Amino acid sequence: MTVTIEKLDNNEVKLNIEIESSVSSWEYDKACKKLAQRVNVPGFRQGKAPKNILEKYVGIAAIQREVLDSLLPTVFENAIEENKFDLVSAPSIESYEFADDKSLKVIAKFELKPEVKLDNYKGIEVEIEEFKQADDAVEKELNNLAERFSELKDITDRKSTATDLVNIDFDGYVDGEEIKGGSAKNYVLDLAHSNFIPGFAEQLVDKNKGEEFKINVKFPDEYHDEKLKGKDAEFNIKLNAIKERILPEINDDFAKRVNAKFETLDALKEDIKQYLENGAKMENERRISNAVYEKLINSTEIEIQETMINREIQALMGEFKQRVNMQGGNFDEMLEKEGHQKVYDQLKEEAIKRLKTSLIVGKIAQDENLSVTPEDIQAKINELANIYRTTTDNIVSEIQKNANILHSLNSQVISEKVTRILIDNAKVNYKK
Repeated sequence: MTVTIEKLDNNEVKLNIEIESSVSSWEYDKACKKLAQRVNVPGFRQGKAPKNILEKYVGIAAIQREVLDSLLPTVFENAIEENKFDLVSAPSIESYEFADDKSLKVIAKFELKPEVKLDNYKGIEVEIEEFKQADDAVEKELNNLAERFSELKDITDRKSTATDLVNIDFDGYVDGEEIKGGSAKNYVLDLAHSNFIPGFAEQLVDKNKGEEFKINVKFPDEYHDEKLKGKDAEFNIKLNAIKERILPEINDDFAKRVNAKFETLDALKEDIKQYLENGAKMENERRISNAVYEKLINSTEIEIQETMINREIQALMGEFKQRVNMQGGNFDEMLEKEGHQKVYDQLKEEAIKRLKTSLIVGKIAQDENLSVTPEDIQAKINELANIYRTTTDNIVSEIQKNANILHSLNSQVISEKVTRILIDNAKVNYKK
């Protein structure tokens, strides 16, 4: 067997493979025997059909593909390993010549990852706006906790206020037509924390239990449903019930209700303070990370081939379409309104940014000799179990069903390790 390697433009590699006729013929006969065991040829017991009959029944091309599938993976693996190629995609067969008593000739191609010419990535100087918690952040968190532990009292002797919860029936109309998904019965709405259309909750204030009325609102211009963007709407409302939130007194007993580990209110406050400090630290690290990656992306030379960019654009397009559909929008209508070229250009910019980030992370991981340990994966499994409120055994079971999950976890671990190196070594200046 001989394998010659030819490097082409656009980070492509061409393999010219020639396999001796003795080897290819032996593999061909072996493939015939395998196929004979898998197919039923009329007039012959399974596995007993002669080669010439099998060739007519399944086709010579099918047998040849079986030979290629058997021989080439090892050839590709050896060529990649010996030359330390870093592939973007699996090798593809361009052509092959397969004839009796002649050597098997195969031409295959594959793409390599672009070369990353990375300058010093340690000590990058960035300037960010420092995130700081508000002076009353602890008190606000305590008040939020108090709301979570509040009790609800039915109100019958007064009108609704902006801090009440209300039970309502509603149905909405735009241009005289009922809004799809714009109606509900016995819907409980927290007037102080409403995520409804702006102006909706405010018009439910100062109303009596049992009152029926109409309200008028305007859908935001950036609303996810193209048919409702910027539209005026009318809603019929029936206020079924009013509930007042009765807040507990914030004291030592309240702290114990939050968690038995807190003996005093001061202990709870200290825990909240630590939580807020950790949150501020994480937010500042996120800002540092974004600034560092932005500088690296802009300063690093990488010639990314169009095929890679196009694949990434298609992936982004799929993600974009899924998001639009999940939000109740129509992707095709959105694409038509925004303009195909505009959307494509935006996705291309994002695709290049994502690819450059991934390639930079890979290069730093290689330079730093980073690896993923079993402990790293276990930590990720624990994290997923916590997020999805399930057991680690269930997460492991899902990983065993889908190898892509494990690949994704490995990538996350490496990315996090690289990001930690960049943050720890960055020179940070906070804006005054």
